[in-house]
Amino acid sequence: GEEVGEYLVTHPRVNLIAFTGSLTVGLRINALAAQTTEGQRSIKKVIAELGGKNALIVDDDADLDEAVQGTVASAFGYAGQKCSACSRVIVLEQVYDLFLKRLVEATRSLHLGPAEEPGTFVPPLIDDEARQKVQRYIDIGKREGRVVLETEAPAEGYFVGPVIVADVSPQATVAQEEIFGPVLAVLKARDFDEALEMALSTPYALTGGLYSRSPARIERARQALRVGNLYINRKITGALVGRQPFGGLGLSGIGSKAGGPDYLVQFMEPRVITENTLRRGFAPKRNGG
Repeated sequence: GEEVGEYLVTHPRVNLIAFTGSLTVGLRINALAAQTTEGQRSIKKVIAELGGKNALIVDDDADLDEAVQGTVASAFGYAGQKCSACSRVIVLEQVYDLFLKRLVEATRSLHLGPAEEPGTFVPPLIDDEARQKVQRYIDIGKREGRVVLETEAPAEGYFVGPVIVADVSPQATVAQEEIFGPVLAVLKARDFDEALEMALSTPYALTGGLYSRSPARIERARQALRVGNLYINRKITGALVGRQPFGGLGLSGIGSKAGGPDYLVQFMEPRVITENTLRRGFAPKRNGG
């Protein structure tokens, strides 16, 4: 836990730290690693994959069948317990009401149950502390927006059913802070410019996505959405090792992307050896080489 982690981070013989977890802990590790301790002979390097507040934009010309399916999979798979999960969906106002209605109905059909059951889509959270934290954000969401779906969860276990909060302000708590649970904030944008602005309104920059049939807007998103992994017309989770190296920008992490060719290089230290091979005769052979 915390005690063992701090011991390892500050130990003088540890040269590199690779961490996956929350922003708060990641910043603490970075601060501790920057301090030298007695006996330390190297500057510690930190590789960190931290939080996300990932957004999907639904354009007014998007294929809503695909957009709904991708949003549901991104937001509620693994009960939202993925740093890449969609926690904000930004919808252009022309299709906002229709998309929201279809999103609610699609989410309502998800099966909530034990992870070992084949039909389960939304499993329980990791522990009771996580369940209580997510419930606090649900309570905040009820004050900050309009809860259009709150799925009933089993009384036993650490279950939280999918929750959709509509009409959320870009600066609302549920639109700014990582929840790590099955809670989705829905934001309405007047136009595509505002949608891009909303998507970039948090300090996180892990994943993001766009559903659109406009080549011009797809290109604008490619240029403007500064996130580590951007997905177009598909869900924003499920990066494949070796094909889609994964890692964030901003406060979502530091270091090269996991699953890519540069990741293991971070664990190595390059050395350069230069030898003058122009010899002036040969030295006599010595015992021992």
